[in-house]
Amino acid sequence: MRRIHGHVLTTPLLLHPALSRHLQRDVWLKLESLQLTGSFKVRGAANRLLALPPEERSRGVVACSSGNHARAVAHTARRLGVDALLFVPDWVDPGKLKAIEAEGARVVRVDGGYDEAEDQALEWARSERRALIHPFDDPHVVAGQGTLGLELLEALPSEAPAGDVLVPLSGGGLAAGVGLVLEDSPHRLVTVSADRAAVMRASLREGRQVTLPEHPTLASALSGGIGRPNRVTFPLLRRLPAIHLEVDERAVEDAVIFAFQALGLVVEGGGAVGLAALLAQGGRPALPEVLRERSGPLVVVLSGGNLDPHRLVQLLGR
Repeated sequence: MRRIHGHVLTTPLLLHPALSRHLQRDVWLKLESLQLTGSFKVRGAANRLLALPPEERSRGVVACSSGNHARAVAHTARRLGVDALLFVPDWVDPGKLKAIEAEGARVVRVDGGYDEAEDQALEWARSERRALIHPFDDPHVVAGQGTLGLELLEALPSEAPAGDVLVPLSGGGLAAGVGLVLEDSPHRLVTVSADRAAVMRASLREGRQVTLPEHPTLASALSGGIGRPNRVTFPLLRRLPAIHLEVDERAVEDAVIFAFQALGLVVEGGGAVGLAALLAQGGRPALPEVLRERSGPLVVVLSGGNLDPHRLVQLLGR
């Protein structure tokens, strides 16, 4: 945590009385949607960039992202005076693209999906001898994301009984980082995938790395592959004890609406999947059967708040 001090915020962990009453467990919300750059990604990006030797920093960096990681790299690179070249898929959210460009980084919009953008980023990094700042499959990135877990353990009541921590699952950087921290605690890791962006979940189920076609989803921050090959997060998540949940597109939409109307928070689809897992059909709070065996705190990581206002208006008018 010392390395990235001053480059990230310690985000609030708030007890929510209404959700706690409905679910009959203390429900805490980790508001990473209020983080610098609007998502947790700045933790890993900052830790990786700060770990680079000065000679590597001087050559500049390359990254591939569906939006939030690119913005985090651009933000940190600008603060450190490092040149950044960022590759994004053609379906990148327009609002996120605008925010990335506002940080002053160069952006290459690739004709294709995440895998095509990743291929071009890797090729450019090799040819230009630039460091690749991977969005998840890197020990420094995983360690940076793990600082979120350290923060929430410090903020939870020390006498709290064994609880659950719900974390969005995509490439696995956040889930692996938080899961490593939780290993030495009484609390359990619960990963939540969007069913239209569930490559890591499918890979864990199969016991091997798989690929899936990309589908349009409100949880686009979770879209993309898990790296080819994945050397860090897939092996870690196979080893770490966890419960894995999956939510459908309607549940993600309901969660974004619930966050805004009931909680007063703007949360993007990928950041709201943990909340989606706690909502029954129609957006009413309901605890999944698998989470009813514990009575301790239920921590929901709201991992990002970069939601296009026009999309939010569409959802509210649904």
